[in-house]
Amino acid sequence: MLQGLAAAGIVLLCVCAVYVALAARVVKQYERGVVFRLGRVMKDVRRPGFTMIVPFVDRMRKVNLQIVTLPVPAQEGISRDNVTVRVDAVVYFKVVDPVDAIVRVEDYRFAVSQMAQTSLRSIIGKSDLDDLLSNREKLNQGLELMIDSPAVGWGVHVDRVEIKDVSLPETMKRSMARQAEAARDRRARVINADAEFQASKKLAEAAQQMADTPSALQLRLLQTVVAVAAEKNSTLVLPFPVELLRFLEKAQQTPQQAPQQSSQPGVAPPPSAQAAVPPAQAPYAAASPARAPADSGSDGQRAGER
Repeated sequence: MLQGLAAAGIVLLCVCAVYVALAARVVKQYERGVVFRLGRVMKDVRRPGFTMIVPFVDRMRKVNLQIVTLPVPAQEGISRDNVTVRVDAVVYFKVVDPVDAIVRVEDYRFAVSQMAQTSLRSIIGKSDLDDLLSNREKLNQGLELMIDSPAVGWGVHVDRVEIKDVSLPETMKRSMARQAEAARDRRARVINADAEFQASKKLAEAAQQMADTPSALQLRLLQTVVAVAAEKNSTLVLPFPVELLRFLEKAQQTPQQAPQQSSQPGVAPPPSAQAAVPPAQAPYAAASPARAPADSGSDGQRAGER
């Protein structure tokens, strides 16, 4: 009798151990358990920790509540300004309702991925190339709204959407590079012209100041000589006053004006020109009229002989 009771106890313990082994479940901290009893979902969601289900009657599916990083494959499309681009993005989402994520959609990951791809193509067609390159924050917000609207019914919340890269054709890259180079060249020329204008104004003010004080020009010249002499070179600098150049220029122009006045018809030479004959030439000038009759007499004798 006692042996039969002991054997029955052992069998009961074995059955309990098997039941516990089949019914015991462990839910992790970042998971939730959704229980289906005979195909019908139970309202209560199993919390993290140890839990029990009815073997062969209940079936539990675990749902991860962590944020999922889903890369969106590169989508090729034509922007609103007729430029062919390839854009890829990344979606960050998480499950907020485990029951809806299991019951209302077959595979919420695949559904979010397909919705992200179609939304990305739609955004490409509605945006300009400049917006895709520079105004990404606005496009990210638009993508987030387009993906999150249907995902709310699936028990999924889209946390963030980011456009990763925008690929352009090589011809468009070269055109944009030439445009950027031309813009930089224009800015450089404008800055250079502005610098020349400001420098000319300062030089004009300095020239006016030096004109008021002539000694300042001499001091500036000496400073230049000192700056050149400080370097180790074989250059010889000889300061030459500008006033001397002006004096020589005026002296050169004065003799040129005198011949022009004497060459005019009906204008007698000035007395100074007549008085300018040297005394050494005076006897030759006085003797020239006395030889005139002798020349005329010799001419008459030659005519008589003929």
